[in-house]
Amino acid sequence: MTLKKLKTHFAESLKGLYPSEEILSFFHILAEEYLKLSRIEIALNPEKIVSETEIEKFQKAILRLQNHEPLQYITGKTEFYGLPFKVNKHTLIPRPETEELVEWIYREFSNQQSTINNHQFLDIGTGSGCIAISLAKNLPNAKASALDISEEALKIAQQNAEINKVEVDFIQMDILKTKTLPKKYDVIISNPPYVRELEKKQMQQNVLKYEPPSALYVSNEDPFLFYEKIASLAKNHLNQNGKLFFEINEYLAFELTTLLEGQGFKNMQVKKDIFGKDRMIKCNLNEPAR
Repeated sequence: MTLKKLKTHFAESLKGLYPSEEILSFFHILAEEYLKLSRIEIALNPEKIVSETEIEKFQKAILRLQNHEPLQYITGKTEFYGLPFKVNKHTLIPRPETEELVEWIYREFSNQQSTINNHQFLDIGTGSGCIAISLAKNLPNAKASALDISEEALKIAQQNAEINKVEVDFIQMDILKTKTLPKKYDVIISNPPYVRELEKKQMQQNVLKYEPPSALYVSNEDPFLFYEKIASLAKNHLNQNGKLFFEINEYLAFELTTLLEGQGFKNMQVKKDIFGKDRMIKCNLNEPAR
């Protein structure tokens, strides 16, 4: 089979399941992964013969895509904040809004590189390690730690730290059961589960069927379960002037702000993502507003 015919077969097999532009993007990503061919090389060599082994790889990918499996799980990797990351069924696929959270934190501290030497950052619920690793890469004077309940997720996170040549102290811990954190920190960050069961109907099939539910969902009755516990721990484990950053449910910013203020946090700042949704909160202890 030629590249041209393979491309046509791929597009026809997924027609109606995904937008045509997305299908084309899938094909080029897989072509680079399986054939080591760039988009330009594909365009210049439409009659290139594809081997049976390579065709079989594409066919398996087609079947998985027809079942709405995320492409990132098929290739086993993704990009986040300009860095390469491995992902699998034990880790969430990092989202663009989480990149915005990392960018907010980076901008907060990037001009203080000379003064944040040995500052301690903790990422709670790290998953693939994307937040901690991205900050460790871009704020090399800081010390990054990350924890997660999942041993399998932490294995991937450790591999990602090695791929990106950064040091992160990874810790396996159930945040809901712990009464204390390993030490004190200058910054605590978390993108905890925050999607309520009632919001599942808004989720796409690839998320519902494949991404780890324990990293996504909370009950309708207790949507702040993780925020409340993390804030409680942060009160005792943030250094003076320490900051707390959360990614949040867009519908619950006001309620979460009220909860955090009740826990003694000050200087609340809610930040919208590029789509205008309330998606991040920053607050602190014992620091005057700027």
